[in-house]
Amino acid sequence: MSFSKPLAASHTLKVFAHLLSYPNAELRSHLGELQQALHAEKAVLPARLAELDVLFNTLQATDTLDVEAQYVELFDRGRATSLHLFEHVHGDSRDRGPAMIDLAQTYEKAGLFLAPDELPDYLPVVLQFVSTQPPKEARAFLAEMAHIFNAIFNALQQRNSAYASVLGALLELAGEKAHAVKVVADEPLDAAWEEPVVFDGCSVKGQGKPDATQPIHFVKKAAPSVASVGALQ
Repeated sequence: MSFSKPLAASHTLKVFAHLLSYPNAELRSHLGELQQALHAEKAVLPARLAELDVLFNTLQATDTLDVEAQYVELFDRGRATSLHLFEHVHGDSRDRGPAMIDLAQTYEKAGLFLAPDELPDYLPVVLQFVSTQPPKEARAFLAEMAHIFNAIFNALQQRNSAYASVLGALLELAGEKAHAVKVVADEPLDAAWEEPVVFDGCSVKGQGKPDATQPIHFVKKAAPSVASVGALQ
């Protein structure tokens, strides 16, 4: 199967959005349906589909509490595997807030309105949005984020996680190939979440004019953890 042209993959993207969400009992009760939908659309290469089947089987066979604990440990305990995409782009910089607002407005223009507790850069939310776009636009949107997918893919592979198959499939749907990057170990949580000194180093750098529109760009973050990653487009 060739990915030289964008494929219709709306159902596949929705399946991936669910697969990357918190694996509570309700989600696990629908795994069989999600797996069938993934196979039916045939938007994923057979070899990658076999890897995804391993993930489905793992989620179905593992105790619910263990699956949930493993998910939290994997995706919520460090930046390298974070599913919040702007974490990889902006980190804790003040640019993250305007980027969140702009992305949410993009969703709203397309008729997608987020719940109060949903963040627009959360990958399952992003994929739900992309699934509503025509194949060409969907592929272009995924291609903008390919370098982030690749960084997360590498971090998940380093942890021997079956979830890496989802990121690998997303790269392929974007028309890209996964490649090795250097993955730096996450800093301890106490250091990562340490409160900054109040008003330390305040500046207006990165702040737009009050009435100015901030464009959305998924640009590469200048950090060792994502060095040498692929181009946006």
